[in-house]
Amino acid sequence: MSSYPHLLAPLDLGFTTLKNRVLMGSMHTGLEETRDWNRVAEFYAERARGGVGLMVTGGMAPNPEGGVFPGAAGLFSEADIANHKIVTDRVHDAGGKIAMQILHAGRYAYSKDCVAPSPVKSPISPFPPQELDEDGIEKQITDMVKAATRAREAGYDGVEVMGSEGYFLNQFLVTHTNKREDRWGGSYENRMRLPVEVVRRVREAVGDDFIVIYRLSMIDLIPNGSTWEEVVMLAKAIEAAGANILNTGIGWHEARIPTIATSVPRRAFTWVTKKLMGEVTIPIITSNRINTPQVGEDVLADGCADMVSMARPFLADPHFVTKAEAGDAPLIAPCIACNQACLDHTFSMKIASCLVNPKAAHETELLLTPSDKSVAIVGAGPAGLASALAAAERGMAVTLFDRADEIGGQLNMAKQVPGKEEFWGLVDYYRAAVAKAGINLRLGQTATADDLADFDEVIIATGVMPRDPQIEGQDGPNVLSYIDVLRGKADVGKRVAIIGAGGIGFDVAEFLVTDGSPTENLDEWLEEWGVGDPAATRGGIRPEGPQPDAPARHVTLLQRKATKLGKGLGKTTGWIHRATLKMKDVQMVAGVNYERINENGLHVSFGEARERPTLIEADTIVMCAGQLPERSLADALDANGITCHVIGGADVAAELDAKRAIDQGTRLVASL
Repeated sequence: MSSYPHLLAPLDLGFTTLKNRVLMGSMHTGLEETRDWNRVAEFYAERARGGVGLMVTGGMAPNPEGGVFPGAAGLFSEADIANHKIVTDRVHDAGGKIAMQILHAGRYAYSKDCVAPSPVKSPISPFPPQELDEDGIEKQITDMVKAATRAREAGYDGVEVMGSEGYFLNQFLVTHTNKREDRWGGSYENRMRLPVEVVRRVREAVGDDFIVIYRLSMIDLIPNGSTWEEVVMLAKAIEAAGANILNTGIGWHEARIPTIATSVPRRAFTWVTKKLMGEVTIPIITSNRINTPQVGEDVLADGCADMVSMARPFLADPHFVTKAEAGDAPLIAPCIACNQACLDHTFSMKIASCLVNPKAAHETELLLTPSDKSVAIVGAGPAGLASALAAAERGMAVTLFDRADEIGGQLNMAKQVPGKEEFWGLVDYYRAAVAKAGINLRLGQTATADDLADFDEVIIATGVMPRDPQIEGQDGPNVLSYIDVLRGKADVGKRVAIIGAGGIGFDVAEFLVTDGSPTENLDEWLEEWGVGDPAATRGGIRPEGPQPDAPARHVTLLQRKATKLGKGLGKTTGWIHRATLKMKDVQMVAGVNYERINENGLHVSFGEARERPTLIEADTIVMCAGQLPERSLADALDANGITCHVIGGADVAAELDAKRAIDQGTRLVASL
């Protein structure tokens, strides 16, 4: 019997059956914009081979003004149909089903030609939208219907009409963005007219034997968002208009509440979708922070939905479903919801990929071909583990050394930080994968040049060591390294000054101000961020706002640079870290000179003239002043005439960057 009977059960839609209850949700990868349709096809086909029940493409624009940015992919012509058919044919040959998402960005479009129900500028775009007149609205409907019919011609199994996340159709629904007084504004019946009309006319155009999904915003998380009564009213109207499935959207892109970052609890919003169960008769899909087969199974068993949407987990491991079916769940590479290689790339106009799996969206270029070489890898942190698994996949004989008694390197510190609990699962995955691959693992062994002399290839992934900031008094008993703090080897006082405000400084600050992680307690997390029941508070925003617990310590976070603290954090997650520390009353101080440390705390001054001498009173000072490459072994090998490859922090120590380390290790092995 399957361990996941709900998750792996088929879903009968009448005219077609999905082989399981797993949807690969829509993701903007940037692949379609490359116009390399073989590459696009291989990305989706690999996920089809991995057993997912249904996939949804990244958002395809119905017209140029609706694209998320100028040049965004869409289905505008016969040539586009032929290109997309390359994708659908490849997916069908792999045994999969695929739907195309029709996404009109509205005022979120990064273009001077953006359009919206009213001329209300988005806070995440510099372009004020043009207000549509009656003819303009009709054009948008017609273009979306044309996109659906072209999708059918291109061989797609269905379409998803994007009506959530604050995009075009969502913008008509709420008074926050819809100020109209005609038949498209005013009452809710008028405001919901557009999405209902789009679904009705799409169904009329594509016929009954074609999947039509509507992605509905279940909780807007913005001021003046939809009430729950309005959500239910829209859901019923969308069903009556002809949709086969309702998918779930959580929060607008401009919402100041995190919805998919790693600090968000798993299945944090499935309770919202559960409220809709029984209100409609068509299947409902739930989403957000569902990243293991067991979580998906529990969500369905609890009656929260008929199907689960997982997007980024299929970047991390395209074979998620087949591994679950085979009882190999520990070997599923986990999505840790870090955003670093997916959303951060998307919003930087780069091809999206995955920190855990650099092959994602690079299936046609990052190839691991067979090899019979022997390879020694020193260091079982992210870079070393990635290179070891890649080498084993190539068939190489791999020996992995680490002087510690456990694998993971600095991942074992990251997993101690509140909000980064997913790193526990990542280390567990690496442990299982290393064992399955038959890698010769030598823990507790400091590799020497003699140990490495007989291998065909030697890879050094020895990581970093803390930089010495050379501050007078830094050897005092009240000064600790971030390593000692995160490894729990030292007592920390109630007043703390942290020297260095990079990623590690922020992590240490969160570790020190948090007593019990809200990520592990959904009720606490909802209260901390001010999320309420949309049946009680419009848009799911509590009127009292965020209510975080009191900070466990008084922390001051300092940096030498005069720039804003946290400026170098992740593009889509940095604001979350800054907001979290602000809620915990962490004092952030930039542009300091570290003068000296004594029993009273940290003495600083400001500017080149070293003005305003100030004492930061502190019981404990924590050093997070950067890192240097640990290259002593690499240097010894060079001295002995042994050629080696240096990767990860041992190569470049500018911040601790697991994404770069894992990508570098994988690509190096592919090139050997």
